[in-house]
Amino acid sequence: MKITMIGSGYVGLVSGACFSDFGHDVICVDKDARKIDALHAGRMPIYEPGLDQLVATNVAAGRLTFTTDLAAAVAGADAIFIAVGTPSRRGDGHADLTYVFEATREIAAAVTGPTVVVTKSTVPVGTGDRVEEILREERPDLDIAVVSNPEFLREGAAIGDFKRPDRIVIGTDDARAREVMRQVYRPLYLNESPILFTGRRTSELIKYAANAFLATKITFINEIADLCEAVGANVQDVSRGIGLDNRIGAKFLHAGPGYGGSCFPKDTLALLKTAEDHESPVHIVEAVVKVNDSRKRAMGRKVLHALGDEPRGKTVAVLGLTFKPNTDDMRDAPSLAIVQSLQDAGVTVRAYDPEGMDAAKALMPDITFCKDAYEAATGADAVAIVTEWDIFRALNLKRLAGVMAAPVMVDLRNVYRPDDVAKLGFAYSSVGR
Repeated sequence: MKITMIGSGYVGLVSGACFSDFGHDVICVDKDARKIDALHAGRMPIYEPGLDQLVATNVAAGRLTFTTDLAAAVAGADAIFIAVGTPSRRGDGHADLTYVFEATREIAAAVTGPTVVVTKSTVPVGTGDRVEEILREERPDLDIAVVSNPEFLREGAAIGDFKRPDRIVIGTDDARAREVMRQVYRPLYLNESPILFTGRRTSELIKYAANAFLATKITFINEIADLCEAVGANVQDVSRGIGLDNRIGAKFLHAGPGYGGSCFPKDTLALLKTAEDHESPVHIVEAVVKVNDSRKRAMGRKVLHALGDEPRGKTVAVLGLTFKPNTDDMRDAPSLAIVQSLQDAGVTVRAYDPEGMDAAKALMPDITFCKDAYEAATGADAVAIVTEWDIFRALNLKRLAGVMAAPVMVDLRNVYRPDDVAKLGFAYSSVGR
């Protein structure tokens, strides 16, 4: 099949590369000529393990191409995926659908025959209805079906998630569109990946509801971690104890500094706005958003507390800046609030992240970026582990203590066992234990 992917960012590029690996002919479109030039040169605009090789393989096979020419890419396509950004709109928190509707109008102007337009971007309930209205207004002469097909990709594990999904959600009541989507996902269907066909609005809501529920689990265990510290319990044991209940499950029950990234912050906020517009409040999600925001600032205070009564003038080494490991994504990363809290208290920050420093430099202009964890820790009064990159799980703690002004560790991801760190003379604090 010929598939056109409008948007060559995280979702569009990963999805396009995986579709081409299934044997489809895929054209990825983007207005950013520099991004397309970089892709032609084999340079990825994002860090995602294995993506560069997947792209290179399918480009070499002739199944994956890149262009800025939307009209040429859309002509004759069996399915056209809209995978553009839907950031939170400034001022009110609603999802900004400007790029979605712009892409829809450009598709309408360029499409040459019957096709299926698929919203892959995360969009509020009812967006597909508006996309369909625009297409009918612009091209009443053509049979164009509109489908919702939300993505469920975890940054750092996106290729595996796409090729071995928990489920594929397809929202449409159109019989022809259903058959096209079956063919698009046929390789996964043969592997018995479950395909859930729903109404379009149901599909749109599934994405938001899933992310809100996962954000709730994270925020719940973070509050339990605070309670553990207050009563002398261990949050990791609590997580294991409740996670073994198959009604609950162990995933997303790891205490830490709060959630961030491209999905949970904006999707929970967009869900709140949708609920508000329809006068059907979701108070649990509202509480989750508030608690998560305060959580990040509280982790900054936790680091300051480890510095003693007078933190001003001291230095902290921050290990990990991205919102999670195996990505270069800094969007709503807990490190942003933590570093700001430290700087507001007069603390000097030195930092290292394996992949996120280029993105972080624009957001944190007043900190010192280092070549590795040991350079960051040199002369520091404390080291704070903010992102659980694998490289931080096996630090040479003796060497680390040797370069620090004071051996103090604040482990915001519970990477280390307290006894193991204490043996080397560290003053150690973690989360919820």
